[in-house]
Amino acid sequence: MPLSSKSERAKCLMNCEVALILEHKYQQLQQMSDDPMNQMSQVFEKSLQYVKRFSRYKNPDAVKQVREILSRYQLAEFELCVLGNLCPETIEEAIAMVPSIKTKGRAHDDEAIDRMLNDLSLIKKFE
Repeated sequence: MPLSSKSERAKCLMNCEVALILEHKYQQLQQMSDDPMNQMSQVFEKSLQYVKRFSRYKNPDAVKQVREILSRYQLAEFELCVLGNLCPETIEEAIAMVPSIKTKGRAHDDEAIDRMLNDLSLIKKFE
């Protein structure tokens, strides 16, 4: 199978999604050991700290809603993750961060991008 078709199907994860996965793993380690820090590698610990620090959404329901909302706009996985991680507030910021949302054949107009950003801001507001 050509590399391009594999990469097109690859699923990217937002920081908040990785944080949920690593937090779940950490809880499993806690249940298996009196001192989970003994079983946790330094890379695991630093990765968990990083994604927790840079996650814009903490609530698991909010994380799920973000992916659902962004998926409605037929974004590529990397576009979805960049927008979900960086949470641009304006159309100009969104286009600067992910220029492909305007340059691809299915380019979104400013109104669609604005709706998408408003949907994301509502999730953040009510989280």
